[in-house]
Amino acid sequence: MRREGPPGVAGGAAAVREPLRTEFEFELPRGFVDESGTVHRSGAMRLATARDELVPLRDVRVRENPAYLSVVLLGRVITRLGTLGSVHDGTVENMFASDLAFLQDFYRQINAEGHTRAAVACPHCAESFEVELAGSRLGES
Repeated sequence: MRREGPPGVAGGAAAVREPLRTEFEFELPRGFVDESGTVHRSGAMRLATARDELVPLRDVRVRENPAYLSVVLLGRVITRLGTLGSVHDGTVENMFASDLAFLQDFYRQINAEGHTRAAVACPHCAESFEVELAGSRLGES
């Protein structure tokens, strides 16, 4: 009798699987500037849990202003940023808007797809290829 695995997994339990990747490196486009003027660009974000997405909904700031949800959520899942001792919603709150937008997109990418690659097409020749979203700064190749 053949055992069936979860949908999308060939060969069921006998298939060799890659270990689940739960943390992803990133490089902010601008960087977070701390109180001493140090710029922090390199960081890591972990996959979100259901709790990470539910707890901020009880936050008074989020209930008063739903746009604050992403700030609180990112403060929970960013595990490292440069040499900062900790990252929290106050850190995210003081980031440049371009870095916040980058982190929101990065969050969606790793939590929806489980990786940091995106399929794109060349605007000139229409050839399809993948780009790595993590670890590179805008304009670098």
